[in-house]
Amino acid sequence: MANDRHGRYRFLAGAILPALALYAVFVLSPYAQAFYLSLTDWTGVSGQVQFVGLDNFTRLVRDPLFLAALRNNGLMLVVVPVVTIALGLLLAALVTFGGRRGSAIRGASSYQTAYFFPQLLSLPIIALLWQFVYHPNDGLLNGFLRAVGLDALARTWLGDPHLALWAVMAVLVWSSVGFYMVLFAASMSAIPTEIIEAAVLDGAGKLATLWRIVLPLLRDSVQVAFVYLGVLALDAFAVVQVMTAGPGGPDNATEVIGLGLYRNAFTYSRFGYAAAMGVALFFLTLTLAVLALRAGRRERVELA
Repeated sequence: MANDRHGRYRFLAGAILPALALYAVFVLSPYAQAFYLSLTDWTGVSGQVQFVGLDNFTRLVRDPLFLAALRNNGLMLVVVPVVTIALGLLLAALVTFGGRRGSAIRGASSYQTAYFFPQLLSLPIIALLWQFVYHPNDGLLNGFLRAVGLDALARTWLGDPHLALWAVMAVLVWSSVGFYMVLFAASMSAIPTEIIEAAVLDGAGKLATLWRIVLPLLRDSVQVAFVYLGVLALDAFAVVQVMTAGPGGPDNATEVIGLGLYRNAFTYSRFGYAAAMGVALFFLTLTLAVLALRAGRRERVELA
């Protein structure tokens, strides 16, 4: 019996330890190096590194460009998840329960495929496409507005400091909503049809059914969606880098933390300062995930 137990332990150790070693080398080690570099003035090429303590973080809180990026990321953190989840839930409900007596509509899979299509494209490609859509002279958006007689609404969407960030957020929502529509539709399909039919027979409208019955049953899916969309909103580097003037313009209206990190590291050779930005972004993302997961767990406890 003792030999069997020891043999089982050796097997488990042989199976787990190599994976843990790879995780430590390729995941934990880069994090540790980033934390260390954030406390130095390393330029990225010099072999000499001077320890500066918390000076980089002190500079962060006094850096107007970083504060502007933090403000923009904060706005995106509110708008992008909320709008994407709302549209995803609405589209998923229309596809899943939009038929007679709460049944799925005809051609539901075709709609899901069409909405999911942007997920097949990388974010830089999406940003490049939308850069043409937003073009002030030859863009599809202004061209459509002029074609229907709404010339007064045509704008330089990426050249106006008041509109540029909203234009970027619209692209993030467009590129993400299809995936979450499919995610929510799959979760809705798992809800027993008897529940929906009973609500319809009791006279509940479609909005009431969605709000009072479907949405509480999708709480876990919505929670996961909020975390992932929050991470997307705190990054947004690829879209801003490709779409905007500068990038980050005009007048720093679309500046984000990831863009400042990239610029300081690879343009100004301030890798220590860039690492401090990365550490700040890491803790912002970690805080978002912890708060979202704790809020979801508290709601489950209250429902129990």
